[in-house]
Amino acid sequence: MRAFDVVVIGGGAAGLYCAALAGQRGRRVLVIEHTSKVARKILMSGGGRCNFTNRYCGPENFLSANPHFAKSALSRYTPWDFIRLVESHGIPYHEKKLGQLFCDRKARDIVDMLLRECAAGGVTIATRCHVERVSGEGLFKVNTNQGTFHAQSLVVATGGLSIPRMGATDFGHRLARERGLGLRPTRAALVPFVFGPRQQARYQDLSGTSMDASISCADAVFRENILFTHQGLSGPAALQISSYWRDGDALTVDLDPDAQLQTRLHAARRERPKARLRTLLAEHLTRRVAHRWCELGLPDGPTGKLLDADLQRVLAACRHWRVNPTGTEGYATAEVTLGGVDTDDLSSKTMASRKIPNLYFIGEVVDVTGHLGGHNFQWAWASAHAAAAYV
Repeated sequence: MRAFDVVVIGGGAAGLYCAALAGQRGRRVLVIEHTSKVARKILMSGGGRCNFTNRYCGPENFLSANPHFAKSALSRYTPWDFIRLVESHGIPYHEKKLGQLFCDRKARDIVDMLLRECAAGGVTIATRCHVERVSGEGLFKVNTNQGTFHAQSLVVATGGLSIPRMGATDFGHRLARERGLGLRPTRAALVPFVFGPRQQARYQDLSGTSMDASISCADAVFRENILFTHQGLSGPAALQISSYWRDGDALTVDLDPDAQLQTRLHAARRERPKARLRTLLAEHLTRRVAHRWCELGLPDGPTGKLLDADLQRVLAACRHWRVNPTGTEGYATAEVTLGGVDTDDLSSKTMASRKIPNLYFIGEVVDVTGHLGGHNFQWAWASAHAAAAYV
């Protein structure tokens, strides 16, 4: 039996950073990771470049049953704090768009940085270590396949249910429930949509086509690219809106987000009267999408012969495309999990349970879910920092 000041369950972004900070405070820290290596989701994030934060990250970029909960941690550990850490390790990075920061090289740079920070704090990391039972309060007893560990503080950083092939489980949710903490309903978020058979037949051969669009649902609107897939719709705008979508909701897609199409069509009717509609739409929507929209019923004749009513049909089809997904691709491809440990049962200052002394929950396991673009990583760093000061 080995004794530690802090045991962190989960070797992802939040767990490793909390362990590193606590270790550097002089705490004896053990990280328990049930898979063969730590930080697997970091390595695959951002297309292998890790979108490690966002310059413009703020409370408005998060969903939670309590929208105020994340404010404390985010205000005390900002993107600039993490950027300074990245720069102190000499990691080159760049801003891709909308404040999203990526490694110039590979996500491995961020993982190696976290491991160096852990080493600086004397942190012990145990992989392939499966927790069999957690008992005790105040002084915790953690039984694993590699022995039993005692800890004064226990930090749960087990993540959500997303991407089970990378090792995601509901362990953190189960532990919270066993200890009397509430759970908010969970579902896949930042996830592609799936169409029904009829819509798949209409649009699946557009798979691979990407275009700028605005997509709205439930009073939320996001503008970025959408991507047609064999099953439905993906791309940054679709992933963003998926966090707000509920079964049965329709999506409204505006393929003319700059509202230029009406002016161009009226001008073309005067200046290019012989040009077919699909030719003009191809200049605005991409050729494949323009041809498909015309095949689905738009008046594909010479522009000069289009009536005002025809132009209104075209504008409606392009600016108010209604989509009724039958669902999403689920946790298998979701980037994050919406819901989790109820923030009403946690301290926003320390991330500690209000019911069980010295029990902490950080990162994705908590009911705080960020938008696409580095916000979820910033929540991992900020919530880890909040807990590490008190464990």
